[in-house]
Amino acid sequence: MKKERADASRNRAVLVTTVREMLAEDGIDKITMDGLAERSGLGKGTVFRRFGTRAGIFRALLDEGERDFQNRMMSGPPPLGPGAEPLDRLVALGSERLRFLLANREIARAALDTRTPVPFGPPARAIHLHIRMLLRQVPVEGDDLELMAMQLAAALDTPLLLYMPLDGDGPPESEIEDRLTRGWESLIRRVCR
Repeated sequence: MKKERADASRNRAVLVTTVREMLAEDGIDKITMDGLAERSGLGKGTVFRRFGTRAGIFRALLDEGERDFQNRMMSGPPPLGPGAEPLDRLVALGSERLRFLLANREIARAALDTRTPVPFGPPARAIHLHIRMLLRQVPVEGDDLELMAMQLAAALDTPLLLYMPLDGDGPPESEIEDRLTRGWESLIRRVCR
């Protein structure tokens, strides 16, 4: 991987900080590429090179949380991290991932790039590989653990949020989180019988 130039790193930090400020003050719907350029004091070209699209702005916001989540998944305390039984880690992975997505739901929805046919990027790929590793450790019988892991990872990816009634018309958020985590645990326990 190519090392980021110092000025590019500085610009990224300024842009991410500015986006967070704009999000807190104005809400997600008011954030535009032009507005970000103006507020940050950086040129439009810099903003477009850094993010590409409006969705790219929000993917950058999720990056830090994603890195933290993946670090906890790979080396954090059990049951999400090493040291717990593989089945318990799979259950914790789903619960923690769903909690992360729900906490960041507005940003995650805005980060979906509708021009991309399959929103299966690096975070989803890391989750997929981790699930496959844990399924092998359980061990789960089956001919195609790769496909099974991909299907399970899809249940923990951002597009799930497109189908959740999180706008106040549905059940309370705590009930949705509880239902999702119970559903994940039930699914994992059935798969791992």
